[in-house]
Amino acid sequence: MNRTSSIAHIALFLAPLLGIGVWSLHGFGDLNLPANVSLLDGSLAKVVETHYEAQFPLKRPGTNLWAALDYSVFDEGRPGVILGRHDWLFSDEEFKPVTHGMQHIEANLRLIRGVQQRLHRHGVKLLLAIIPAKARLYPEHLGEERPGRQQGALYRRLHDAVQRSGILAPDLLASLQQEKARDALFLRTDTHWTPYGAERVARHLARTVQCHAPLTGEPQHFITEQAAGKPYLGDLVRFLPLDPLFSGLLPPPDQLQPRRTHSLASGPGGDSAALFADTGIPVVLVGTSYSAAPDWNFLGALRQALGSDILNYAENGQGPLLPMLKYLQTDAFRDSPPQLVIWEFPERYLPMTPDLSQFDPAWIDQLKAEGATGQRLATQAR
Repeated sequence: MNRTSSIAHIALFLAPLLGIGVWSLHGFGDLNLPANVSLLDGSLAKVVETHYEAQFPLKRPGTNLWAALDYSVFDEGRPGVILGRHDWLFSDEEFKPVTHGMQHIEANLRLIRGVQQRLHRHGVKLLLAIIPAKARLYPEHLGEERPGRQQGALYRRLHDAVQRSGILAPDLLASLQQEKARDALFLRTDTHWTPYGAERVARHLARTVQCHAPLTGEPQHFITEQAAGKPYLGDLVRFLPLDPLFSGLLPPPDQLQPRRTHSLASGPGGDSAALFADTGIPVVLVGTSYSAAPDWNFLGALRQALGSDILNYAENGQGPLLPMLKYLQTDAFRDSPPQLVIWEFPERYLPMTPDLSQFDPAWIDQLKAEGATGQRLATQAR
């Protein structure tokens, strides 16, 4: 190979690298340096490196390519999702056992019983709505991977434990298994239920309340309106980073049928919570994104099924325990406790460790002790 040919090969190799390098420099146009960044302690270099990695032009294509290989060849997504059949996606939290899960289960059960005792002291009835796992309701759409033994026993373990403690907890699994043939209860590409699934649970809970914990006061009237369906790519799709190069490989979106519920007294868009604030609202809802996200309209379905307005203390991304513990420390609970608290609790959270660092450890220990005492009293009464 002569000198000219060598130079040509080197130039052909360097030209794409130089082009990519120049292209990537455009990403520094929106770089904002913090006021306290310093060159001497390396913080400036760290900020620049982090920004460069985020803006590197080949990062997205490389991510797409590896994700496409995992998805097409190995039938896998990123950690967080389990691929089922028929384009169904499942959260891996419903499959993989949690380290020291049995210890966490017992600790969380003591907290649940402690919450029951604390509510009981204030004259409040607790209704625990245990949401079955999507994989449990739709095993026919699972692939080769199946939930572990720990996950397989979670629903029945939680349901039996709270019933032994005297907590009102209807068997939603049996009810939903009877309903699934009529319409989709869970979204195919999402962790959550459909508005139809939320409505069926709300109606079942309302029947339980009417039989075991009827509300006092004048019933209120609500109406639910259904909007046109729209394509909806669920939260589990984010674990399949195929867009934009291989977006054609993604499962087709769900068809979400949005619903909105409003009081007949306030009309569409009215705030029924504000309307009846002066008379006191008898029901509080606490839970997770199943209750907090408006897409599922669980709050609205409960209002209509119960014939009562409801204050919603559910939160996205916090699990079921933290919102409940926060609610117990609110002035609203201390000063004006409701007649009924509905606690929406997905089964998969039972073996998980909640981050309780924002609470006084002594207060948490007191709740657990009350739970242990309540369990002993319930056992003696049986």
